Amino acid sequence: MSAEFGERSGRQGRISQWLRGRRPKPAADEGDREALLLAAAGAGLPLAPAAHPAAEYGCSCDRVGCPTPARHPVSFAWQTQSTTDRGQIERWARHQPEANFITATGMVHDVLDVPLAAGHEALTRLLDAGVEVGPVAASDDGRLLFFTLTRGTPEEEDEWWPCELDCHPETMDEHPGLRWHCRGSYVLVPPARLPGNGDGDRSVSWVRGPEHPLPDPLTLLEYLTEACARHIGDPADHAGTAWPSRR
Repeated sequence: MSAEFGERSGRQGRISQWLRGRRPKPAADEGDREALLLAAAGAGLPLAPAAHPAAEYGCSCDRVGCPTPARHPVSFAWQTQSTTDRGQIERWARHQPEANFITATGMVHDVLDVPLAAGHEALTRLLDAGVEVGPVAASDDGRLLFFTLTRGTPEEEDEWWPCELDCHPETMDEHPGLRWHCRGSYVLVPPARLPGNGDGDRSVSWVRGPEHPLPDPLTLLEYLTEACARHIGDPADHAGTAWPSRR
C-alpha cells in the first residue's frame, strides 16, 4: 500500500467515524475545556459566553420554549462583548463552568454551515484535491461547520452584507441547506454541550482544530454547494434549497 493511499484511507476513515456519530465527546476536564477555548481565541475567534443544557427546559436561560436551547449567547450585547482577550476568557470559563461559548462571525472569520453528510462528502473531496481547509467543527444535531476568513470588512457601512440577508442564528430550520454565517451571526465554538435527545448527551467538537489557518470562503463554496445539491431530499440530511446568492 502506498503512503498516499494509506493517508487518504485513514483520513476518510476518520471522517466517516465522525459522520456515523462515533467521534469522542469533548473532555469534561475543566482544564481541557479552558485550553480549547483559549486555543480558539488565540486563532483569532472572538468568544462570548452562551447558554448551556439544563434539565427542566433544555436550556439554562429563562425563556419558555427557547427555540435554540444551549445554542445562544447569554447577553444581548454579545457582538460587543465577544473578545479574544485571554484573561477575560479565563475569567468567564472559571466563573461559568457549565457555559457554552459562541464565536461572533463577520469580524475575523465566517462560518459555512452545512448538513453533516453533505459536509462529510465535501470535506473528503477538498482534502483529496489538496485544497487548504481551515478549522472544521461537527455538531451532533447534524451540521458541519467550516471556519473561513470573513468575506471582508469594507470601509463604508452600507457595503456590509449582514447575515440577516441569508439567515438568522435562531432560524436554522428555515435554512436547512448551506448557511453562511457572517456579520450579525454566531455559532457555538467547541467544546460545547447540546441538550440530549434520549440517547445521551450531544456535543459540538472539532474535526480539524483552530490551529489550521482560515481559508478564503470562496475556495470552499463550490465544493459545499455541489455536495448540498447532491443531498437534496435526503431526510437524514434535512438538506434544502435555501442557499444564499452572492454578489
